[in-house]
Amino acid sequence: MLTMALLALLCASASASAIQARTSSYNGEYGGSGGQRFSHSGNQLDGPITALRIRVNTYFIVGLQVRYGKVWSDYVGSHLGDLEEIFLHPGESVIQVSGKYKSYLRKLVFVTDKGRYLSFGKDTGTSFNALPLHPNTVLRFISGRAGLFINAIGLHWDVYPSDCRSC
Repeated sequence: MLTMALLALLCASASASAIQARTSSYNGEYGGSGGQRFSHSGNQLDGPITALRIRVNTYFIVGLQVRYGKVWSDYVGSHLGDLEEIFLHPGESVIQVSGKYKSYLRKLVFVTDKGRYLSFGKDTGTSFNALPLHPNTVLRFISGRAGLFINAIGLHWDVYPSDCRSC
């Protein structure tokens, strides 16, 4: 009898886990195959994305850095182009990312839930458009590969952090 009860409890627990809502998704990698891998997965613990620093030259996205809460990620790429810095408004989130690439990223456009389009780079190459798979999710962190330029980018989506002490 105890064995049957334990088995029933185990089955109920397994089925409850199977129907829990999923919230995370991933798009990418968009770009070429070179460069060293990077990931901001640990940075998302500092809070939501609050600012972007993108460095561009005549042809490519050269470097990038993202602020999570009040903490800037490590800079990836090189320092050969012009630096552009944009801060998100309090509570604003990125809900879509599009761009263009060939061997390197050439253009990035971040779309926010406040209707802003934050555009960097040149409009040439193969297009991509990244959206989260699940409703009410936002861009939580990025990953990719970089060397002298940003070779490729990956986009990671999840719910907005509910506990944001450092924001």
